[in-house]
Amino acid sequence: MKPIPYARQHIDDEDIRAVVETLRSDWLTQGPAIERFERAVADYCGARYAVAVNSGTSALHIACSALGLKPGGVLWTSPNTFVASANCALYCGADVDFVDIDARTYNLSADKLESKLATAKAEGRLPQIVAPVHLAGQPCEMDRIKSLAGRYDFAIIEDASHAIGSRYKGLRIGNCKWSDLAVLSFHPVKIITAGEGGMVLTNREDLYRKLVVLRTHGITRDPQLLQEQRNDPWYYEQIELGYNYRMTDIHAALGASQLKRIERFVERRNELARRYDTLLRELPITLPWQDPNGNSSFHLYIIRLNLDRIAKTHRQVFAELRAAGIQVNLHYMPVHLQPWYRKLGFQPGDFPEAERYYRDAITLPLYYGLSDEDQDRVVTTLSRILG
Repeated sequence: MKPIPYARQHIDDEDIRAVVETLRSDWLTQGPAIERFERAVADYCGARYAVAVNSGTSALHIACSALGLKPGGVLWTSPNTFVASANCALYCGADVDFVDIDARTYNLSADKLESKLATAKAEGRLPQIVAPVHLAGQPCEMDRIKSLAGRYDFAIIEDASHAIGSRYKGLRIGNCKWSDLAVLSFHPVKIITAGEGGMVLTNREDLYRKLVVLRTHGITRDPQLLQEQRNDPWYYEQIELGYNYRMTDIHAALGASQLKRIERFVERRNELARRYDTLLRELPITLPWQDPNGNSSFHLYIIRLNLDRIAKTHRQVFAELRAAGIQVNLHYMPVHLQPWYRKLGFQPGDFPEAERYYRDAITLPLYYGLSDEDQDRVVTTLSRILG
């Protein structure tokens, strides 16, 4: 039997035509396809500005840079995320700390954030940036986090790499009502793909102008930004230490084509999640809980094993699923337990809720092209293993 991956892109003929049309055009790198993709995503999410880059990690990095994060500054994020959510601060020479997760949503806990901020204020060590992560597409409590930002004077970067197509309080994630910046990813396992790529969304013109410069070596031809006013047609200036983080027109063409089907993708993911909820409800596992203020795009479907009711270990269940061709995964090993972060002083026990989650979580297959029959096979296999 063929393996069932935990995630997979869906490419159709329209996507292929869009890429081929770009390959046959005059532009392969920084051409009109990028601007069209940026405008389409900004309009879809409800933000004023969008800046496309070559990965979600690059998007996080320039988001931090645009906010002026540098040595001496601190970014706080969730320990339950991919390492890029924290690494982006280290790229700026800043420090990183974490806020433990909520036991139901697995996102950064607003209660624990509030408590940690009060302590940090007393110690004179408040964060410059807080980066909540919408894990699996489930939105964080952004209204509370925004309120805390007003009290404690920090900027907010939403790591929405999992969450294009999700909604919070009726508005699409990425609208930046509750944040300064929001970051998206278009990696192949995400809701839509550009092959690879990312995007930063914002409603602030000052941040938008910085982002555009930072993604292209710090170089500009914008007359409003030039320090010397020259009429030479070749003239440009490097005004920042920027990066080569540009997206290509090829990637943008694919991303724009995929965006046309995003509602279909999200609807099917939600349908599959509801099927899992029904088919798995009698097993000794905890199903994903959904905050009533949010509507998830279900980038991932994460279960937790009730190990006190199962005669097997977490590792045994995971390994047996893999051996049966069900390519489950685990999102994520807490970042503070990674060797690099241990060297920075973090230790086991620092964020106990994230560590409890890590001991029993499993990501089941979920993607647009997953058939009901393959999903039934996942359920049957898991049921047999849990016995």
